[in-house]
Order: sequence, then structure tokens, then C-alpha cells
Amino acid sequence: MKISLVAVGRMKAGPERDLADRYRDRLEPLARGLGFGTFEAIELAEDRARSEAARREAETAAILPRVAGGELVVFDERGLTATSVAFAEQLGAWRDAGRPKVSLVIGGPDGLDAACRERASLCVSFGRLTMPHQIVRILVVEQLYRAMTILAGHPYHRDGEGKGPGS
Repeated sequence: MKISLVAVGRMKAGPERDLADRYRDRLEPLARGLGFGTFEAIELAEDRARSEAARREAETAAILPRVAGGELVVFDERGLTATSVAFAEQLGAWRDAGRPKVSLVIGGPDGLDAACRERASLCVSFGRLTMPHQIVRILVVEQLYRAMTILAGHPYHRDGEGKGPGS
């Protein structure tokens, strides 16, 4: 199962990109060993339309063709606050069901259009706080890495209840 991260906005060189790349470098070999395919990051330009609604609509029009043919996970403040274990289990279930790909989407500064959220198999929230998109991208890649460690039984993940791998 191919994994794609589709994000509106560019990640500039600096500590945020370095941290995202560090998790990506850890993620890729572990994911391949677990039967997941390649990992790709796709950056889309922010739209320059005058209104927020028009920007969200245009960005969704750019996102949806890139996520066709697979499961779609969007990160949005209106989503569910899933646990890392539940997220890992869902990725594993899609892999085991033979899904060809999963696309993880981070919208632009104005958020995601309803059409993108409605198309999603899963809508996840990191909380209702407003965060910079670079930080959200780091969190998404880290959670992907964490999901792979959970599926592999690696001790990286600890749930605070003594129920993590190796307990």
C-alpha cells in the first residue's frame, strides 16, 4: 500500500523540514518491512483567490485528483481525536484488505473544503488549537512513523497505561 502525504503549502529549509525528514527517513524502511509501499510527499501551492471559500475550493480541486483510488485521511480540527494505536490499526487494516494506497491530506491556512472532508475515509484532529502547517506536517509524519512502530511491536510507542508494546 502506497502512502502519500499531500499538503497545501511549501515546507522551507530549516529545523521543521529537518525534523520532518528525520521521521520520514525512519518511516520508510520500517514501512517497507511491514508490507507498506513507497512514501511520497506532495506539496501543492496555496491558492491566491480573494475569498477563503474560493481558496479552499481551488485547493480541494488540486487535492482530489492526487488522492483518487485509495483511502483518504484528512487532518482537520473538526475531525476525531483518535489514539495512535487506533490510527495504526486502521492503517494495518487497510493494508491487510489490499487497499492500493492511503493519502493523508493537510489543507492550507484556510482549512479544507467540505468536499474534501466528505470524501475522507477518516478525518483526524490534533485538537482545536490552531497550529502552523509545518508543525502539523511534522506531527503527521511522526504519527505515521509511530503507527509503523506499533504495527511492528517496536517499543517506541508508550501509551502511559503500561499497555504499550513490550509490556
